[in-house]
Amino acid sequence: MTALYLLPAALSALLLAAHFLRTGNFVAVAALLAFVPLLAVRRRWVPVVVRMTLSLGTGIWLYTLARFALERVRLGEPWLRLAFILGGVAAFTALASLPTWSPRLRAWYRTEPSRPPSAEPRADGA
Repeated sequence: MTALYLLPAALSALLLAAHFLRTGNFVAVAALLAFVPLLAVRRRWVPVVVRMTLSLGTGIWLYTLARFALERVRLGEPWLRLAFILGGVAAFTALASLPTWSPRLRAWYRTEPSRPPSAEPRADGA
C-alpha cells in the first residue's frame, strides 16, 4: 500500500527524466533515475528531498510551458493545448509531493518525533 503513495512521485521523476533526456542533459537524467529507488530509503530526510525535487520539477515544467507557449505565439501557431498539457504535468508534479505529508508515509519514513532512549523511564524506578 505504501508503494501506491509513492507512485506519483516516481512517475513525476520519470517524466522529468524523459524531459531532460530530450534536451540531452544526462546528468539530470541520471539524478532523476536515482531518485526513484531513493523513495524506498526509510530515512527522515527522504520526504524533504522528495518535496524539494518535485518543487524544482514543477518550476521546470512551468518554465518549459512559458518558453514553448511564447515560441508558438511568436510563430502564430496554436498554443492552448500545449499549455493545458504542460500545465497538467506541472500540477501533477506539484501534487505528487502531497502524500509525503500523510500519516502512513510519515510513519514509513519515521518522521514522527520519538523520545530518545535515555528519556524513557527505567524499569527499576530510578
